[in-house]
Amino acid sequence: QVQVTESGGDLVQAGGSLRLSCTSSGLTFDHYHMGWFRQAPGKEREKVSCINWSGVTTYYADSVKGRFTISRDIAKNTLHLQMNSLKPEDTAMYYCAASYEYCSDSPNYWGQGTQVTVSS
Repeated sequence: QVQVTESGGDLVQAGGSLRLSCTSSGLTFDHYHMGWFRQAPGKEREKVSCINWSGVTTYYADSVKGRFTISRDIAKNTLHLQMNSLKPEDTAMYYCAASYEYCSDSPNYWGQGTQVTVSS
């Protein structure tokens, strides 16, 4: 059974930093492209960042470009999202996802989410 689990969400002040992590079990980690999505109350889900299976190719939404960094540690089956210069508009539930297709809008596996709250 495939399981994807996020961690690292927290309450932080504007301008602060957080590092989200995502681990997986039940799937061969380096066979999947990975991504981070977020959804704020009353808003549509947004694709935040993607990374291909090898970690060479990445994508960032314009709203986070230059502030967020996605990375993966294949040896540890772990995905990270380093978030710097956080803004109140970054407040959302953040989801990790695994996909057969790079940067898919419909990933094959989802985590349960971790809450990020940025206070002004």
